[in-house]
Amino acid sequence: MKRHMSAGLIALLCLGLFCSYTANHRAQAQGVSQEKITVLTPLGTPPPITLRPMAPRPASLEGKTVYILDQGYPNSDKLMLEVTAWFEKNMPETKAIFRRMGRGSRPSPGTPDLFTEIKENADGVVIGTGH
Repeated sequence: MKRHMSAGLIALLCLGLFCSYTANHRAQAQGVSQEKITVLTPLGTPPPITLRPMAPRPASLEGKTVYILDQGYPNSDKLMLEVTAWFEKNMPETKAIFRRMGRGSRPSPGTPDLFTEIKENADGVVIGTGH
């Protein structure tokens, strides 16, 4: 089925090119000049991208505090709780703290306090950003 559709599309493309070629050739033979138009792109030019280096990574998470943040997407709390449980089971020397940030793009009223807490206490953060 796909092979027939591909062959049909190729034939249609060739027919279109042939027809446009003969129409242009006929117009040029009769001395008719074709009007040229200028087309501008509506995309513009994007601003230059400033690269930033990645944050320095600790050599080890041993004895460190890692915050596990859930942004409130449906069922993402289950995943982030599993990540917290993984840290507790596989890296018991690392303190994993689970926190809810809010719902999607709308932070909860306590989010600024949470960010202050993270700045003061966290050595690392894992954020569940949803889809």
